[in-house]
Amino acid sequence: MSTPASLHARHQAVMPDWLSLYYERPLELTHGEGRHVWDAEGNRYLDFFGGILTTMTAHALPEVTKAVSDQAARILHTSTLYLDRPMVDLAERIAQLSGIPDARVFFTTSGTEANDAALLLATSYRRSNQILALRNSYHGRSFASIGITGNSSWSPTSLSPLQTLYVHGGVRTDGPYAHLSDAEFIAACVADLKDMLSQTHGNVAALIAEPVQGVGGFTNPPDGLLAAFREVLDAHGILWITDEVQTGWGRTGEHFWGWQAHGRSGPPDLLTFAKGIGNGMSIGGVVARADVMNCLDANSISTFGGSPVTMAAGLANLTYLLEHDLQGNARRVGGLLIERLRAVAAGLPAVREVRGRGLMIGVELVHADGSPSPRAATVALERARENGLLVGKGGRDGNVLRIAPPLSLSVAEAEEGAAHLEDALRAAQSATGGRGIGGEEQP
Repeated sequence: MSTPASLHARHQAVMPDWLSLYYERPLELTHGEGRHVWDAEGNRYLDFFGGILTTMTAHALPEVTKAVSDQAARILHTSTLYLDRPMVDLAERIAQLSGIPDARVFFTTSGTEANDAALLLATSYRRSNQILALRNSYHGRSFASIGITGNSSWSPTSLSPLQTLYVHGGVRTDGPYAHLSDAEFIAACVADLKDMLSQTHGNVAALIAEPVQGVGGFTNPPDGLLAAFREVLDAHGILWITDEVQTGWGRTGEHFWGWQAHGRSGPPDLLTFAKGIGNGMSIGGVVARADVMNCLDANSISTFGGSPVTMAAGLANLTYLLEHDLQGNARRVGGLLIERLRAVAAGLPAVREVRGRGLMIGVELVHADGSPSPRAATVALERARENGLLVGKGGRDGNVLRIAPPLSLSVAEAEEGAAHLEDALRAAQSATGGRGIGGEEQP
């Protein structure tokens, strides 16, 4: 078997150079169990990123692996041209859980494809290519979804089939409204939305928004902002798409869907999902009101969306999550973890903010002058790996650690991870050339 270094060389020779890899010495992960994974050299890691928030319940969860194996032994593939019992079973569960009345569900293979489909539905329904999106947003890597991504680090082209209008609201603690109270912040963002709409042609299709911005560094607005937006949108007939690719399925602890923190004005018109529902299998999808979902006047199919194997996995995974109250576990264990990290950060000026909900936590790192420090984030990422902990990285400037373990994380594992993160953050503090509170040089 080749070494990780030789595999990396082969990767570089055949893969695009824009395909990012973590770490100075990239990892090859070979297997996992529970909240842990192992690399090709036999090293064991506590997984606090879950393959980008995708391993939602646990690695090698017996209920999911059995469902996959049993279905694969019967039939692997049929397509949507035939009735698919696992697909209907899962669609019924998701439609009921979505909160959208008279809901219809269309399955895709990824969050990117789900958002692409939602944009097709919204623009077709409204006969407009105008889309409202939040600044600092990320919605996928397809041509259309890049066109509504408000984060320049993940937007490689300015070309787009859509006219995108970016509004304030995704980042609470930065920007021109950061100094305001929550109520004032919401009022200012609503005023910005109204002003933006006064300058449009008048037939905007939809607002798409992540309740918590994932790639953007786990930032979120005050509760109720999107509800206030919804009242303005309704007056114009504009649809609301909630991008729940990272926030769905109870990860935030307080709610099953991120939109429910903004539910005062009712549910969204469309909801997109992916990642965690498959626990590693390729599942995405759109939930929409029947009149919106059925607005297309041409035929369509999905060759791989709704695959019997992925649907069986999703149904088993969702059942496990609900029966074991993993949303409640995310709230309890995530609350302990975030408070532990805030206590650590109190003595480290390099940590600008620890934010998040449930098991979706961001740690923002800065230089002594308060400017973003991508280097500090990289140092922390590498140090955590050395300690046996895997975390993610994101934010507009790449200076935010993204922490999102499987929702079955135990208290003991949260404490272990917090200890590793404390050491990593102290290393990041040293990388910024600063001293911790009390004047001691950080090791």
